[in-house]
Amino acid sequence: MYTDTHIFPVILCGGSGTRLWPLSRKAFPKQFAQLMGKTSLFQRAASLAGGDGFASPLIVTGDAFRFIVREQLDAVGLKASAVLIEPEGRNTAPAVLAAALQLQRQTPEALMLVLPSDHLIPDIAAFRATILAAADRAMKCDLVTFGIEPTRPETGYGYLELKEASARSATTPQPLVRFVEKPDAERAVEMLASGKYLWNAGIFLFSVQAVVEAYRAYAPELLEAVNNAVETSEVDLGFARLGKEAWKTAQSISIDYAIMEKASNLAVMPFSAGWSDLGDWKSVWQESGPDDAGNVLTGQTTAIDCTDSLLRSESDSLEVIGIGLEKMIVIAMQDAVLVAPKSASQRVGEAVTSLKARGIRQGENLPRDMRPWGWFESLAVGNGFQVKRIVVNPGQALSLQSHNHRAEHWIVVAGTAMVTIGEDFQKLVTTNESVYVPLGAVHRLENPGKIPVEMIEVQTGSYLGEDDIIRYEDRYARS
Repeated sequence: MYTDTHIFPVILCGGSGTRLWPLSRKAFPKQFAQLMGKTSLFQRAASLAGGDGFASPLIVTGDAFRFIVREQLDAVGLKASAVLIEPEGRNTAPAVLAAALQLQRQTPEALMLVLPSDHLIPDIAAFRATILAAADRAMKCDLVTFGIEPTRPETGYGYLELKEASARSATTPQPLVRFVEKPDAERAVEMLASGKYLWNAGIFLFSVQAVVEAYRAYAPELLEAVNNAVETSEVDLGFARLGKEAWKTAQSISIDYAIMEKASNLAVMPFSAGWSDLGDWKSVWQESGPDDAGNVLTGQTTAIDCTDSLLRSESDSLEVIGIGLEKMIVIAMQDAVLVAPKSASQRVGEAVTSLKARGIRQGENLPRDMRPWGWFESLAVGNGFQVKRIVVNPGQALSLQSHNHRAEHWIVVAGTAMVTIGEDFQKLVTTNESVYVPLGAVHRLENPGKIPVEMIEVQTGSYLGEDDIIRYEDRYARS
């Protein structure tokens, strides 16, 4: 079995996960949310490929998520070997290639394990053993894709066709006949019965050399564009920003279409120890282990005569009560509630599209806005005023800024903040103390302590939008 230390996990985490709305939204998608337990799917993915035989992960993400990535890795004691920032999402083929070219610079002999950041694999030990069992084949320059043993006639997944039904339980990589698109219900039943098909998990293992050569053979224009983007990348606060102009010229296409369906040096590694892409609320219900009545209850919930239902509250102050529900999904957030039959769980994305078309904030944004220094949430909004709760993490600071249309009153309720206003005022403000920031004043708030600073901010003015910020200095390189 392969035991070298050059398998680099490459974690792709730029998706939006609209079918898990309202918990998953564009501003904070499902891979970063605590869908299952106290860790996020991204944190679980980063932890999957750890220990002997694996290097630190390489992350490919978008600008909006760069500090979330770093914060969540720190929370589980992990460090990234690199974090590549995509100027915009261009699907998986450019993202995987950018990671390969980055690794080619630093460790050209490496194997790279491509992992989606939003899948659930409960048995980490079994997964690691399967990866190592496939590594010898990848070292021989084959492109290895991982297939999941199907448990039902699923129409929401693509499939991988094997030559023989017996190959489905093999412990080494097997020949792959072809990729199969998502089937209709009748065809899915036939495929399951044949025993010759696996679910396509979108997980890959190959050498840097082999995958770059595959792009050169089957997607040379994409190779040129992405190589230019890597060559013109700029390091920013420890992140590598891919070249924006070159990245725009890269075709938006999946690695399946660009490379895998064209290559001849393919193999599939079966995996049967459990997997889900958690693509909708029905799958979350399924993977959460329903009770004897078939219910999954999360948070402040009460179920009376309910069966086969998912009830979930994301607020300690909001109790969800279901009476006589059957095969239903109820997800309650502070600012939005989803109620739907489980059979319609694939249609939740339609609700997001409708909300976005109508300009409804809940379509993309959560009530809690994440920032590189911490977070804030709006508690009350009225004519000419807004009240916010703001939390600043230890050692972090807001930008040096001013506002054209609002004044602010800060009341510290926990921790100690260093407040700067203009050139002459700088003061430590602690619990139960307050400070006033006049309209137009240049100001900053920092947390020099070891515990979070929590404060209440009262804004007053003619315009209270987040775009009324003039930044003069910012440690997070925001414009």
